[in-house]
Amino acid sequence: MAHPESLQNVRHRIGERIAEIETSVAKLRPVDICAKMAAIRSMAAEHGLAALEGLADYGAHHAMMPGHREATRACLSHMDEALMSERPQDREAILAALAVRLH
Repeated sequence: MAHPESLQNVRHRIGERIAEIETSVAKLRPVDICAKMAAIRSMAAEHGLAALEGLADYGAHHAMMPGHREATRACLSHMDEALMSERPQDREAILAALAVRLH
């Protein structure tokens, strides 16, 4: 029987994906940003990281819209906070902080 992956390992793997986006965001096409954010969202959902799931979902959707670079950078600035969140209700707080930053 396989042992489930520890949350610490999951956070580390997701953190590597976030860092990859951060270092290459200026060169990525919108469709690539969307795919990378969708992959993060999927991993977050699978492991119950609600705040990160919501933020990555926002990032994936907004990657295909005008102003996507600014929205992506704003999402990335909140990723660490969302990644470390233990509370599902942090999802709304982080998304609200992102909305304030963008508008």
